[in-house]
Amino acid sequence: MSPVKKVILFGFILFAILISSAANAQVKEYADMVIINGKILTLDDSMPNAEAVAVKGQLIMAVGKNDAIKKLAGPNTKIIDVNGNFVMPGFNESHAHFWGLGEFKKNIDLMNVKNWDEIVELVKAAAAKAKPGEWILGRGWHQEKWDKAPQPNVGGYPYHDELSKVSPNNPVFLKHASGHAIIANAKAMELAGIKDNTPNPEGGIIMRSQEGKAIGVFHENAANRIKTMYDFYLARRTPEQKKADMIETLNLAVKECVEKGITTFNDAGSSFIEVDLLKEMADRGKLDIRLSAMVGENNNALKKRIKDYLLIGYGNNHLTVREIKRYMDGALGSRSGWFLEPYEDMPSQAGLNVNPLNELNETAEIAIQNGFQLCMHAIGDRANRETLNIYENAFKKYPGKKDLRWRIEHAQHLSLQDIPRFGQLGIIAAMQTNHCTSDAGFVPKRIGDKRAEEGAYVWQKLMKSGAVVCNGTDAPVENVDPIKNFYSSVTRKYEGNKVFYPDQKMSRLEGIKAYTINGAYASFEENIKGKICKSMLADFTVLSNDLINCKEEDILKTKVLYTIVGGKVVYSSK
Repeated sequence: MSPVKKVILFGFILFAILISSAANAQVKEYADMVIINGKILTLDDSMPNAEAVAVKGQLIMAVGKNDAIKKLAGPNTKIIDVNGNFVMPGFNESHAHFWGLGEFKKNIDLMNVKNWDEIVELVKAAAAKAKPGEWILGRGWHQEKWDKAPQPNVGGYPYHDELSKVSPNNPVFLKHASGHAIIANAKAMELAGIKDNTPNPEGGIIMRSQEGKAIGVFHENAANRIKTMYDFYLARRTPEQKKADMIETLNLAVKECVEKGITTFNDAGSSFIEVDLLKEMADRGKLDIRLSAMVGENNNALKKRIKDYLLIGYGNNHLTVREIKRYMDGALGSRSGWFLEPYEDMPSQAGLNVNPLNELNETAEIAIQNGFQLCMHAIGDRANRETLNIYENAFKKYPGKKDLRWRIEHAQHLSLQDIPRFGQLGIIAAMQTNHCTSDAGFVPKRIGDKRAEEGAYVWQKLMKSGAVVCNGTDAPVENVDPIKNFYSSVTRKYEGNKVFYPDQKMSRLEGIKAYTINGAYASFEENIKGKICKSMLADFTVLSNDLINCKEEDILKTKVLYTIVGGKVVYSSK
């Protein structure tokens, strides 16, 4: 072949390679998924609203008008036409109990019972099906929400006698909605060795009649003896049974979340064993939502193992572990929230400090030395003040540590003088707006009108202090449904059309930010989630109503149409 022909042939080959490369490059730019005809709230200031979004892999490829985004669709692109429905960044559940939610789905649901008689009947039915010695579990009761007080009662709490009659051969363990009190029957108390003269443990109260009889209600640490016996019962299972039970619990929780439009879940307390399983499931690609897990272990365990559990964006951003969860006090409903002044309806009590302050100071040391956020449960104004003090002291001791984003979980009841400290110290208020509307009917009874108005669920006061407020449900304490929770944040309505101090309501946009970008910020993830813009994770919730503009009465009618995590449809209503 002549040199000229060789040059020509080489030119043709080179041209063919270039054409092929260009074609391949063009194909590589096709989106894997395109959502069109949406009313998209991006939360991106440079483009607040859009019609369509393209996804490549787990990331957002482009956001804009329908015509521009449609051009990114290739022959294999999944196209979802949302027909004018509302698309927003996926709901970020900023504080709930992942494993508790799964367990709740397996046991007796007491959330909507009307009175003590109904609980007794539910346990009676469960006992009729149970084997002798099998534990009967339930959760969700709240004595303040019953339509009649049980007789006899102590502070509204029932005696166990009727419960024990219908379940003589089965220990019964019923958690309060808050998780900070339990009701047990005679069999459970017998197994735990609890008698009328059993002393109260530190940080706990055994409720007793005037005659000194233990009525079967246990607050905070007083419930530990019952729980220990239940743990012994569970320990009889084989390792295979234990793991199967945990996987069932996990899958039930995931299913409940994705059906409600939740794409990220901040779990308020996982054990090391539970984190290990989450990691395994992430490795196997079996986590359909993203989880940020707070480690809920004691100081001895934390000192030994916490440095081995720091995980950021593990499993393609499906698992992050960088938080430690501890408890300062109990709950308002059980009168174990720790207050500066006594309860109005029980002047002999001001609540409980459930973990000693010196122990919690040590937890702060462990967290700050190992690069973990500290997330402290604090309900009452005394509990919040003591938590702020611990945080402030830790920050002063380690002035070189910046942007720590430590959190107070709940921050429900605050002294006026402590509200500005959130903004001053950079403390995140991880709040649950449905607690406001769920508790509103009895809050003034517990703490009086003055304290209620000044410091109860003061979202606006906190935001004006410069604090970031993120929103969650505290499920299974409340329903994990973000729509109901969003409604609480923007209306503060309870018992029909009553409004609990309306000046603290969030605007619609504030409510959505608290449930998306603020939650991402609270987990150091604002650069990858919480907005719909290029290069962010493709996590979306598609709803039947525009939460910004729909009528107030239509918010609760809103349905989840799609839940999309990393460009994968994990739930569709169709």
